[in-house]
Amino acid sequence: MVAILKKVFLVDLVKGLWVTFRNQNPKYIYTEQYPKERPEIAERYRGAPRLILNPETGEPLCTACGACALACPENLIVVTSQRNEQTKKKELVTFSYDTSRCMFCGLCEEACTSEALELSQDFEMATYARQGQIWDRKMLEEGPHPRRYRC
Repeated sequence: MVAILKKVFLVDLVKGLWVTFRNQNPKYIYTEQYPKERPEIAERYRGAPRLILNPETGEPLCTACGACALACPENLIVVTSQRNEQTKKKELVTFSYDTSRCMFCGLCEEACTSEALELSQDFEMATYARQGQIWDRKMLEEGPHPRRYRC
């Protein structure tokens, strides 16, 4: 009998609505003024990929070993290298990274032996075309350039 009355008077619905309206009190509302004030990003957030440059020479620390490309489960990293005849070392020629397919799992960052690749805290990577999501070596060295809006 009690169960029937609960169904007729929609007691569960009223309890759910009470929880909703109780938490809509203005003192519980938090709003970020996004373009004007930048949000705080968690320390462990993995965002836009970056190639780290050597501060002394300005060249990337990447040794073109291809470990990051092998570790990537999506096969979205392409590293090409060329052997320098004078130093007998491999030199990085091209490095491309398809951010449209990236899961931001961090496996490429962990596999990098020279710590030349990192997933930075940059989160503004939206583009209007799919072609803008494939980053070349220059874009990976500079990082994304988000548009700054005047407020």
